[in-house]
Amino acid sequence: MNGRCFIFGALPVEELKAAPGENDFVIAADKGVLSLEKLGIKPDVIIGDFDSLGFVPEGNVIKLPVKKDKTDVGYAADYAFEKGYKTFYVYGAFGGLADHTVANLQISADISAKGGRMFLLGEKQTAFCITDSTVKINGSGRLSVFAFGKKARGVTVTGAEYTLENADLDPFFPLGVSNSFLGAETQISVKSGTLLIIYDN
Repeated sequence: MNGRCFIFGALPVEELKAAPGENDFVIAADKGVLSLEKLGIKPDVIIGDFDSLGFVPEGNVIKLPVKKDKTDVGYAADYAFEKGYKTFYVYGAFGGLADHTVANLQISADISAKGGRMFLLGEKQTAFCITDSTVKINGSGRLSVFAFGKKARGVTVTGAEYTLENADLDPFFPLGVSNSFLGAETQISVKSGTLLIIYDN
């Protein structure tokens, strides 16, 4: 699947750092339909229990029960992943309620473990996970790298103020918090495990 999946959650979205194109798949998760209406973007599907929205919208709707094990964003991610999408950009789901933010970080980690990549695009920061892989980022400002779920082994960080070389990161000790980009390309890799990467937009 060449296209990307864009998921819009409940938090208001004023501007897009990355916008969906012609071949991309757009999902409104519950109240995310309001942000899409404001942005003038028509979702391909609307998924949710609609407890946040307060009514069932018109369109291609998948109605979920209120009592369920996954969040609306989690159902949306699973739905698109089963369709073959591997790259996700999620708006309105990072930086609001702490419990839902953690849930969405877990969803990003799950997508990463299955071979995909999910970017949670917040107002001030972006977060995503990598598993047993390498990523290159051109950024500025603050950068933090955490072991997520279990110990991350063979972590290397280059092109940042504080570097690591084949180190192990513990999920209960935040060694990688508050690093900084140096203005050039930063490379982060992990040989075994999952890293949560958070950086300033």
